[in-house]
Amino acid sequence: MADSAPSSIAIETVSGAALAPFLGDLARLRITVFRAFPYLYEGEEGYERRYLETYVKTPHAAVILARADEGKGGAKDGRIIGAATCLPLAAETDNVQAPFRARGLDPARFFYFGESVLLAEYRGRGIGVAFFAAREAHARRVSKADFATFCAVQRPPDHPARPAGYVPLDTFWRHRGFVPRPDLTCTMRWRDLGATEESAHRLGFWMKSLTGAQLP
Repeated sequence: MADSAPSSIAIETVSGAALAPFLGDLARLRITVFRAFPYLYEGEEGYERRYLETYVKTPHAAVILARADEGKGGAKDGRIIGAATCLPLAAETDNVQAPFRARGLDPARFFYFGESVLLAEYRGRGIGVAFFAAREAHARRVSKADFATFCAVQRPPDHPARPAGYVPLDTFWRHRGFVPRPDLTCTMRWRDLGATEESAHRLGFWMKSLTGAQLP
């Protein structure tokens, strides 16, 4: 368990075939969390399961699980209330690697943090901090990557679905040691809530040194 997680929450790093039993729960969790702004994602469980199988099959990939103690055997056996993913950037899809290759950055030097999802009622309790710490520890344990990186969707400030009082996670990410890289962006496609077809969305990258190496 990560030090920053509350005692009622178990944080566990799971890899390979051990992930298979959790794919259904993880698929539904992603659909639930990503419906909210800024992703506004209209998910489908079959697609989510296929996506998550990447983490079962990819060497050195991992999913960090957060489980809550709900009086049914303790936190270690409790309901999955959050998860965070990671894998070597070189194992990611071409569209995610492309901005790095275009700037002469070797994907082998990067470990990619895919997403971090947590049910709203469990936020503000240190679980997000624990997710980042566990992924960084995993990256250092299984790879020689110099840097961690992730990307986040970029929505305009005046987006009609932006909730009143919405606060982006930029400050939280900076406190984890990440810095934005406006020169690195990629495009992903998904169906927004209420839309009938997929559309392209721009995502910007953030980066952190894992080894003390200077950021490129």
